[in-house]
Amino acid sequence: MYKYTIIIEKVGENYSAYCPDLPGCIATGATVEETTQRMKEAIEFHIEGLEREKMPIPEPSTAAVSIEVAA
Repeated sequence: MYKYTIIIEKVGENYSAYCPDLPGCIATGATVEETTQRMKEAIEFHIEGLEREKMPIPEPSTAAVSIEVAA
């Protein structure tokens, strides 16, 4: 079981997500929840492809932290 960090960004009226540890693995959706679910499916599909091609599966190494700043 792997636990990958994903980055979700608001793009116009929708959301886009990517996984820094899995280049090219992206998903979009109308809500954060939908985008997160689609990203989970995209990561699973991506890993299946790597396994099928007998390629190494990258270990999760990216972390994200939210910080507060005074503006």
